[in-house]
Amino acid sequence: MENPILVTGAAGRVGAVGRTVTELLLTQGKAVRAMVRNEDERAQALRDMGAEVVVGNLLDLDSMHRVIAGCETMYFSMSISDAYLAATVNAAAVAKHHGVKAFINMSQMTVSQMSITETTPSPQHKMHWLAEQALNWSGLPVVHVRPTVFLEGFFLTLTPDSVRESDQIRLPFGEGKTSPVAAEDVARVITTLLANPQPHIGKVYHLTGPKSENMQFFAQEYSKALGRTITFQDIPVEPWRDELLKRGWPVHVVNHLAAMGDLHRAGRFDRLSDDVLTLTGQRPLSVQEFVRKNAAPFTTSVKAKEA
Repeated sequence: MENPILVTGAAGRVGAVGRTVTELLLTQGKAVRAMVRNEDERAQALRDMGAEVVVGNLLDLDSMHRVIAGCETMYFSMSISDAYLAATVNAAAVAKHHGVKAFINMSQMTVSQMSITETTPSPQHKMHWLAEQALNWSGLPVVHVRPTVFLEGFFLTLTPDSVRESDQIRLPFGEGKTSPVAAEDVARVITTLLANPQPHIGKVYHLTGPKSENMQFFAQEYSKALGRTITFQDIPVEPWRDELLKRGWPVHVVNHLAAMGDLHRAGRFDRLSDDVLTLTGQRPLSVQEFVRKNAAPFTTSVKAKEA
């Protein structure tokens, strides 16, 4: 019987990459072991798709043995967390013990600009860099995947309110260019790597959208997608950070997002790569296509206006 492919974070919230990967692999007829944190409706949905669902905790040694044993290929990801580095090393140690033959690691584009002497103000970025170092030292057969900012993150999570209420994208990006990528494109890349990992071992892939442009350009893309004029309003990072904290966002997450705002202003997300197209044969989703596909959160309903 075929060894299952392990997908961690299969019910996760980061653009639902893990869930989409699970679905794509199952569509290809692959056996998938989907790791989830809790037994809930999302876990049942994965089971209904045909996945073997295992409840586990990336920080718990015993449960990781249960999750990894019998899997030769695995995808590792974890949402933004101050425990990210510990979880990565824990998973790597258990994977090494069980002789995993391909470890696909979800990292971040910013790591490309970091070194032993250069980091960013984000503790999460530093942990991603250290995690890559630890995985390389481990001797595991690793593939690092470094996406730029997710469309589902800043663009679908943080811009709908202002677009809906005032036809403005309000982000602290200044004039910096950025190349956001859709989670579904990242998931297609991960699926390709998991389905046939050996040619990719030891490589690093950078995943971006099809264009790197400033927010004025993307406001025009929103306008075309929504059929009304959307403008970009640059805002200072600190008041934006304070507002996220008032909304109850975790401090670690907010510090990471604020650092990303500063890095955007500095032009550090002005990156472009053909890796999505090269690996999958399909070009990545544009911002205009993404907003059109997810138009509802950006649109005030007629009834709401009348009220």
